[in-house]
Amino acid sequence: MSVFGLSQTEEAIYRHLLRNKKTSGDEIHQLLRIAPQQATESVNRLCAVGVLKRTAPGVLSAASPETAVRRLTELRLRELHQELEHVIRSQHLVSELRAEQGPKGVPAHGVEHLQSLPQIRDRIDDLAFFAREEILSIEPYTALTPENISHARRLDQRCLRRSVRMRSVVRREALDHPPTRVYLRELAAQGAAIRVAEDISERILVYDRRVALVPKDPADSARGALLAHEEGLVANIVALFEKIWDQAEDLTDGADGQADAGGSGPGDIERRVLEAMCRGSKDEIGARALGISIRTYRRHVAELLRLLGASSRPHAALVARERGWI
Repeated sequence: MSVFGLSQTEEAIYRHLLRNKKTSGDEIHQLLRIAPQQATESVNRLCAVGVLKRTAPGVLSAASPETAVRRLTELRLRELHQELEHVIRSQHLVSELRAEQGPKGVPAHGVEHLQSLPQIRDRIDDLAFFAREEILSIEPYTALTPENISHARRLDQRCLRRSVRMRSVVRREALDHPPTRVYLRELAAQGAAIRVAEDISERILVYDRRVALVPKDPADSARGALLAHEEGLVANIVALFEKIWDQAEDLTDGADGQADAGGSGPGDIERRVLEAMCRGSKDEIGARALGISIRTYRRHVAELLRLLGASSRPHAALVARERGWI
């Protein structure tokens, strides 16, 4: 019962009284072979939290296990809530501690220069830990090492468990590397939104749309990075991310839900695109209904036209009906 903050002596007294309902308070220290003062202090605390009660002078009784656990749980949760509020109120210490750095401290606004890879990794860890709403990223890697995946998985899963939204664009070539592909699909299954692009060179990380990290030299990340705090600069970096995001394709569309290779019928997503085409829905409306990008939606339309040997969308809808696809 230490999880509730009870000492070994307090737990021993409570368990003893559960088994021996007629034990006198004066006998506790003798039966459990503890000092009288220690027994008295422990009994007083157990009574204070509602685990024991005095039914008559010198007579103690134990609360039922259900009652005891419920009261201890409420007490512990109250204590934890108070501790959490104290921690949250202590965020002002950041400013005080930053002042200790003197003129080399990081400005609240502007651009911070990060010189080494270890320094960059440390700041990424901190930024991910304190992110509360959203993390945006564009990462042009083609493969991740096992060490990269292990480190990133820990940070990403912690963010997703806190309901931090994650949107990431990676190179399509990364899907050709099995461990990287498995990791990306694992993230997507856990709630991250991931898209792929044919050729991207930008490397961007944005945390809560307040701070953005970009390399000093996109061609050589070892030369350091720039951490932007300036609102206008961060907004422009976010705009660049959104442009690349809109032009990218959803991760699952590259391998899942495709039409059958043998031509027996469309996959699930192609069937839904066909239904949208038959309704005459605009591409924007159809893409939004399917939860995919416009570019991905149009790619599926083109693939359906090819599979059906159709020259237009109305022709494709007619042929699809003839084949019983819809």
